[in-house]
Amino acid sequence: MGHTYHRQLVFTIKDRCRVCFTCVRECPVKAIKIINGQAEVLNDRCIGCGNCVRVCSQGAKVPLRSVEAVENLLQSGSKIAACLAPSFPAEFTEILEPGLMVGMIRALGFDYVSEVSFGADLVALQYEKMIKGSGTEGSISSDCPAIVYFIRHYHPNLVKSLAPIVSPMLAMTRVMKKKYGEDLKVVFIGPCFAKKAESLEVDEVLTYMELREMLVKRGITPEKVIPSPFDPPHSGKGSIFPVSRGLFYTANNQESIPEERVIIAEGREHYKAAINEFEEGSIRDKQLMLLCCDGCIMGPGTSPGGKRYLRSAAVGDYVKNKIKKIDEESWNNDIREFLELDFSQSFVPEDRRLSPPSADDVLEALHSMGKFSPMDHLNCGACGYDTCVDHASAIVTGLAESEMCLPYAIEKLHTSISSLNLTHEKLAKAKAALKQSEKLAHMGQLSAGIAHELNNPLGVITMYSNILMDEAPDGDPVREDLKLIVEQADRCKKIVSGLLNFARKNQVTLSETDVIKFTQHSLNSIVKPDSVNFQFTSGIENPIAYLDIDQMMQVLTNLEKNAIEAMPEGGTLKVGVEGDDSEVTFIVSDTGIGIPKENMDKLFTPFFTTKEMGKGTGLGLALIYGIVKMHKGKIHVDSVSDPAEAPTGTTFRITIPRGT
Repeated sequence: MGHTYHRQLVFTIKDRCRVCFTCVRECPVKAIKIINGQAEVLNDRCIGCGNCVRVCSQGAKVPLRSVEAVENLLQSGSKIAACLAPSFPAEFTEILEPGLMVGMIRALGFDYVSEVSFGADLVALQYEKMIKGSGTEGSISSDCPAIVYFIRHYHPNLVKSLAPIVSPMLAMTRVMKKKYGEDLKVVFIGPCFAKKAESLEVDEVLTYMELREMLVKRGITPEKVIPSPFDPPHSGKGSIFPVSRGLFYTANNQESIPEERVIIAEGREHYKAAINEFEEGSIRDKQLMLLCCDGCIMGPGTSPGGKRYLRSAAVGDYVKNKIKKIDEESWNNDIREFLELDFSQSFVPEDRRLSPPSADDVLEALHSMGKFSPMDHLNCGACGYDTCVDHASAIVTGLAESEMCLPYAIEKLHTSISSLNLTHEKLAKAKAALKQSEKLAHMGQLSAGIAHELNNPLGVITMYSNILMDEAPDGDPVREDLKLIVEQADRCKKIVSGLLNFARKNQVTLSETDVIKFTQHSLNSIVKPDSVNFQFTSGIENPIAYLDIDQMMQVLTNLEKNAIEAMPEGGTLKVGVEGDDSEVTFIVSDTGIGIPKENMDKLFTPFFTTKEMGKGTGLGLALIYGIVKMHKGKIHVDSVSDPAEAPTGTTFRITIPRGT
């Protein structure tokens, strides 16, 4: 009979999958597909090794459950036999008396409880016969279903090298059906859930963990049962089958098989290496005895956290005590009775290998992860694949995603953080600009009201003060007082005029302007002290832009006057213009005393000034800010006031669109 891979053995609980890719790393055939960061087991590629279940710390990978099916079977009224795998002493180390284990299983409702190790005795004899008669031809053991699936799916040309012998489970199933009737239902209990898909000859398969679940559910404990022996036929040396090299020791009853003819490999990497070398031909004359896991005592259906050598010792002690008590005559009679049964099995190749992607597609996938040269291939394995090329190949075949690459993901995260920081900075500036605009709008409304209310009384004060001053004779002390009143009234008038300019909501009147000549003209419009040097620079090819000439001239001249006032001991005033196809930038820079850091946030606040009393209204920069914003432009200030940091001075950069 052939193997029938008829069930999905492993399922994914998506809510628990945490993007760790551990299952990808541990899967020997990469039967895991990553979809939006979550790992799903591909049933048509899975070999049932259980590595993904074993290593998933979140419990996102769960095996096929058989508890409910077995419970239904026990209530069906059929005769049911439990065939217990020989590794049971390794799992149930707390149960020192094997008879108690049998009694507990009988208490679940099983009619018969037998040891699969008798099937191992029969299978071992078949292997011994095959090896002795094979001459120089090698073979691969077929008792581990995961190994069989691996050969059938990924090394289909080696199917003919699989030993045509059933596993101990199937051998014992055939023995029990012959002894107790073909209508007998058989439930295998063991350490491996790959057995659930091995053959339809077995009705159901329970793992040891599922058996524990059923015992706990029914409240069955060693204290509540009576010890009971296994039902015949009874096993012999086959009980050693589940430990390392167990098949070899069982098969080599008379130690007539030269050990050098046998290669034993267990575990994810070792069995694959042995098969590869066998396929290459270097060990084609050897007999490969392979197990997918580290011996049946550590199978994926055993309780997690078990200690390998403690389990091995438990099986060894059980076998030693068993051999001492064995009735060899009865055992030999049973062997002779069932030896003529058909223990053969055939296997059908079923190629599941993926076609290798083209080199160009792999290269494109590598480039998508920022890997443009061999130096970029870290081969760190964080993605679950051994090399970056393997990962790229998996991306092309649809099994993986580029985000699985940890260095790429980290670099992408850093880029995102930098972009987010830049966006946050822009947002903060925009928020500050909006706050400033709101502040200016409120101040504008207030200023307009104040200005209109003050204009009339200021006009009256100015007019009558001048009349009185004209009427006062020269030398009269009153004349000096009136002169002071006139001066201060004029100053108030200028303040009111500034308030009106600040408050007005003028629409800009754009006109074509040569910004080079315009900027040079601004320097000619101010008085140049002897202690200050003027420098003009131009870095613009196309000098034409559309500006409101009057308002922008006010901006430049105000900044230039402020710069001169910031250099009481003299210095250099640099004025320049730069630009590209879409914007022009005016630059006004001085070598003056600079602006203290604590004042930078207040520069454009109305009425804020650092000038002496009577020398400034605090409306100049606020007015400049408003004009620039009406031109849909930006204003940026850099200043150093501490000579210990750098040369002192201030630079204003005003950037506005060229307009049309």
